[in-house]
Amino acid sequence: MQLVVARIGRAHGIKGEVTVEVRTDEPELRLAPGAVLATEPAGAGPLTIETGRVHSGRLLLRFEGVRDRTAAETLRNTLLIAEVDPAELPEDPEEFYDHQLMDLDVVLADGTGIGRITEITHLPSQDLFIVERPDGSEVMIPFVEEIVTEIDLAEQRAVIAPPPGLIDESQAVIASSRDEEGDGDGTPESGKDI
Repeated sequence: MQLVVARIGRAHGIKGEVTVEVRTDEPELRLAPGAVLATEPAGAGPLTIETGRVHSGRLLLRFEGVRDRTAAETLRNTLLIAEVDPAELPEDPEEFYDHQLMDLDVVLADGTGIGRITEITHLPSQDLFIVERPDGSEVMIPFVEEIVTEIDLAEQRAVIAPPPGLIDESQAVIASSRDEEGDGDGTPESGKDI
């Protein structure tokens, strides 16, 4: 099975290094020197990692055969793809590969069905499950511990405890609102009884 483990960013310096947007929880394993990675687009690879280092909080990689800034810049936005055994699991039992989560049934703690995970979106701050509901509509569920309380791979389900309004908009709680009879600054309009 193939997993996207990184996206190549801009060139760094003049010796062929590139910045990398890491998309794996195991960069020390997947992006280590000597790793051979497929690419998307396929014509850019395969690429073999020659060196890797962290600079100012960013991972920098150099690939075999890429020796200057011009060659490095041609790789910009290329996805790096690792071949992973589908039976392989992450070292941390609280982590999951995307392929393990796809098609899981999403249910509430009482067993009420919500839908099925059809996509996982990786955002800088958190991951999102895109869940297709039985009526064909979609709902986005943040993959955070407070909302996704259990992943049960044996039962093929994700148990959620959604806050009001996440699943059913009619249950949404308004965090703050202005006094509807006010003039917009939080004070009642003159002439109105309080």
